[in-house]
Amino acid sequence: MFRPVSGSGTPEATERREAVKTVLGYSGGLDTSVIVPWLRENRRAEVVCMAADVGQRGGVDGLAAKAFATGASAFFGEDLREEFLTDHILPVLRAGAVYGRKYLLGTAMARPLISRRMVEIARRTGAGALAHGCTGKGNDQLRFELSFAALAPDLEVVAPWREWDIASREDAFAYARARGIPLEGVDEEKLYSRDENLWHISHEGGPLEDPANAPDPDVFVWTRDPADAPDAPLDLELGFEAGVPVTIDGRPLSPLALLLELNELGSEHGVGRADVVEDRVVGIKSRGVYETPGGTIMLTAIQELEQLVLSRRALALKDGLAPRYADLVYEGRWWTPERRALDAMVDSLMANVTGTVGLRLYKGRATVLSRKAPASLYDLGLASFGACEGYAHSDSSGFVKLFSLPQRAVAAQETAAARLTAHPRPGAPGEAAPPAWTRAAEPVRARAD
Repeated sequence: MFRPVSGSGTPEATERREAVKTVLGYSGGLDTSVIVPWLRENRRAEVVCMAADVGQRGGVDGLAAKAFATGASAFFGEDLREEFLTDHILPVLRAGAVYGRKYLLGTAMARPLISRRMVEIARRTGAGALAHGCTGKGNDQLRFELSFAALAPDLEVVAPWREWDIASREDAFAYARARGIPLEGVDEEKLYSRDENLWHISHEGGPLEDPANAPDPDVFVWTRDPADAPDAPLDLELGFEAGVPVTIDGRPLSPLALLLELNELGSEHGVGRADVVEDRVVGIKSRGVYETPGGTIMLTAIQELEQLVLSRRALALKDGLAPRYADLVYEGRWWTPERRALDAMVDSLMANVTGTVGLRLYKGRATVLSRKAPASLYDLGLASFGACEGYAHSDSSGFVKLFSLPQRAVAAQETAAARLTAHPRPGAPGEAAPPAWTRAAEPVRARAD
């Protein structure tokens, strides 16, 4: 639901209404606080700020006042948590998408949703442009702009970081001070760049830019140091329906409540830390540290349930599409036919992934203890080393003989090749004639008189 808030009138109100209206993805941080007056000065734009609550601490509280103080004409504060979880997080979880072997895509998943809401607000308010505060070195510019291209190709896109002369945080602070822009809550000594939502919190910049530097303890915000985690492990049981987590220890929970509880439990036991050197889409390697406690627990459990329910070929198919899905999300190609097709495939594969998984949280790890599923392909009788009805050990003789046929064919060919190497054909310079038993009989030819 839209919740517009009108800004107070100013002498420039008439001029702003006649200028190009621009919807800005707004966070209230340094960059977007500076972008509002920059758009007004350099593009004569009326600026509509849109801030999304995707689960970050504080949500959108206090951002309306900050936006108006910097010159915005309207503000939309959107609670997108439920939509983020059900329409973005859960599909990515069910696909098993992980980028760069360890990154669970927390930031990448949120951008298409925020972009779509910006487009909706632009349509509602009659705006002709969309603006974001992403730098030219990062991935988020792609995630926003590919979404804009898919959803509103007719709207102009403004990316100040690719146009202005501001080159650093120091420049941005100087720009703000020169214009009397209030920056309450903005940390001038900020060491790390962080992004937080329901799924994770990320940390980049500062000492982390050198991959040789170990993360300082002050990097981590959510999770307890595994060395300081409780000495007693925590056992829990996570229940799934068609690949969607629905219960903790048998208690039905909404998706939001369930994720928040797992985030709390995982953080207490130091679960979900990942130190990743990743490949940005623009070709730059970067280093990020991520905390994804609840997501790590969910992914560990769902993959174990899949092992019980899916056949070998189905598992191979899913394992093949997972990195493709991860690339799609990471690169910002969410609003595409490819993603819809992959979702349909995942829906089919996950239809019977229903059951429970027992887990143990202990000193930074989530370890699987048990698994149960109504549609399990695991047959205890067949799996046992003992005798069972319907399977005789002698039946495997023919199977082994046929299954080993390619290996035996290769071995025969290699044996024949080795013989030729040891005993070359006659007539070659410097080579001895092969033994008589290896030579074929010479054909008898009639001699002409």
